[in-house]
Amino acid sequence: MMVPVLLFARYREAAGAASIEIEVAAGATLADVWEGVRARVPALRDERRPLFSCNRAYARPDRAVSGHEEIAVFPPVSGG
Repeated sequence: MMVPVLLFARYREAAGAASIEIEVAAGATLADVWEGVRARVPALRDERRPLFSCNRAYARPDRAVSGHEEIAVFPPVSGG
């Protein structure tokens, strides 16, 4: 299935686009989606711990996707 993925901050800059579509198998997780993003955007291959949002709520990498969600990924942030 094809899933659209919104990209933010340096992920967006690396991809040169605000969103991309990734093909994943049925039963895929957000971690699988991220692997697809990393394969498609070479500049992100070393990025290991993105934050995920699914339908505008934080989500864990092991969350299954159906292809009907709004999926977003962005780099970890820190504050001070």
